[in-house]
Formats: sequence, structure tokens, C-alpha cells
Amino acid sequence: MIKASKNDVPVLSVIVLNYNAGVYLEKCISSIDSSVLTHDIEVIFADNASTDTSFANCQKVKLTNTKIKYIFHKNTGNVGFSAGNNQGLAVTNPTSKYIIFLNPDTAVETDTLQGMINYFETHLKVNAATCDVILAVTGKTQLECHRGFPTPWNTFWHFFGFGLPKLFPHSKIFNGYFLGHQDYSKLQPIECCVGAFFMMKRTVGDKAGWWNEKYFMYGEDLDFCYKIKQNGSQLYFIPDYKITHFQGISSGIKKTKSAASRETKVRSAIATTNAMRIFYQENLINDYPPILHPLIYLGINFLQFYRVFKAKYL
Repeated sequence: MIKASKNDVPVLSVIVLNYNAGVYLEKCISSIDSSVLTHDIEVIFADNASTDTSFANCQKVKLTNTKIKYIFHKNTGNVGFSAGNNQGLAVTNPTSKYIIFLNPDTAVETDTLQGMINYFETHLKVNAATCDVILAVTGKTQLECHRGFPTPWNTFWHFFGFGLPKLFPHSKIFNGYFLGHQDYSKLQPIECCVGAFFMMKRTVGDKAGWWNEKYFMYGEDLDFCYKIKQNGSQLYFIPDYKITHFQGISSGIKKTKSAASRETKVRSAIATTNAMRIFYQENLINDYPPILHPLIYLGINFLQFYRVFKAKYL
């Protein structure tokens, strides 16, 4: 289903991948429709076979922004985050210059989409970026939108650091996982961002090969960021523009109230640690001596046991 604007040549394609986002998807589309735009854009709502009414209800929202072309697309099934975004991407106008991947449980500020376009247009060396992602639960910046790569060193201190990352939140040694030594209020290059808001030039995504479909859920944004950096592009954190993130609606493993079943929470918990294994095997394994591999996998297995226990019983 397509709700078309007057212009068929958008400068930006926004892809919103939905899976059981409930009323948050309606909030997302309403916030997008309220955007103040000077460029024409398109927004693709791609649905991963949701079992709730979110996708159908989203299509009933009254939309008035003539600068936006809306496309509602059903994917081939619940194919996961990576494949789902790739299927949404396939529906976009191939001539659009920029791509944004946006979570369905987000709300954009009125100036965010146009502001990010303007920044890319006036800073030609910027190839990929994220904005300031504000968690609805805390009102603070989501740490994952401004973070380092999950190397064994960074991961060890984050998960098994005996409280040292919290004791020294601005330490590069103990808090490399979230780049704690950097100032979140300033525009700057970063290593990784969260997939809740991820903007890039289409040419950059083409070069990186888009989303790695070995990941079903979680870790794919880190892998994408890693590929972009390996290809010589830089990722930026731009705090001037913001979205609100109602985190964990589909997975049910975050603090935001979710209708996700306990089974979904367990499946999501397992997916987080499977993503760690895939990322290590795909990108880091050749950087470390073989003697360390069993120890690294042991740490991942221990973390999975804890997360599954928490999802089942707590």
C-alpha cells in the first residue's frame, strides 16, 4: 500500500521495520508526519509478520505532510532485523541519496530529519551518523548510541568489571564499551551506534553490503558500523538532533513496559549472546591468539546463562 506525495524523487528514504510495536508504531508515524521538511522524503514501513494490530492501525493514522511519500510493505515473514531491513530497503527509490533506519518504538523531533539531511549536505565528508537517542524511561541519552566496538577487552570490563566502569565512568580503560571518556554533548566521531537511528549515504551502505543477515536480532548494528569503518568511512554522533526511544517494545528485555511473552524474552536473551559469538567470529577472531578463543566463548556462555535465567524467572 502506498500513500504518495507530489514528488517521486526523494532525497531521503526512511525505513521503519515493525514487529509487534503496538501503539508505539502509531506514535512513530505521527511524529514523522509532524516533521518540518524542505526536502521530499519517503518513509517505508516494513512489517515482519506482526501478530498484533500495529501495522494495520498505523495505516489508518491521518497523514497530512505533503513532503512525505509513505509506503507500507509486508515482508516475507518474521525474517529478523537484518533481513527485514534489507527487504524494506529493496522497496526504496534507488535514486534517494540518503538512508535512515529507524526503530518503530521511536518518536522523532520535528527538526530531526531535515536537520540531519542539512548536516550531510553541508559536511560532505560525513558518510554515516546517528543523532542523540533519548531513552523515554530515563530522559537521558541511550549509551548504546555512542559506544565503542565490543572487543574482548571492552566487553570484559563492561560485564565482569567488578564495578570499576561505574566507579570510573570517564575512564577510557574501564569504559571503552560506551566511550565513557568522551563528551556526549559534543559532535564527534564514534565507533558504533545503535540501530534505533542510523543514517548513511546510500553509496556507503552499498559498499558495506547493507545488513548482515547472519544476525537475526541484536549485534547487526555493530557489525554494520564495523564494516563501514573497515571501508574507510567515519561514523559521527550529532547531538543537535534527537529522537525518543521507547526501548525494548518488541523484545521485552528492557525496562519499557512490553507485551512480549516470557518465551519472547528468553528468545531475545539468547539472541543477544548469539550476536556476540557471530560478531567475534565475523570480525575479531583473527586479531586474537587461538589460546584466548575458549576463554572468550566461555564468558559469552556464562552471560547467556545469566540472561536466560533472568528472562525466565525474574
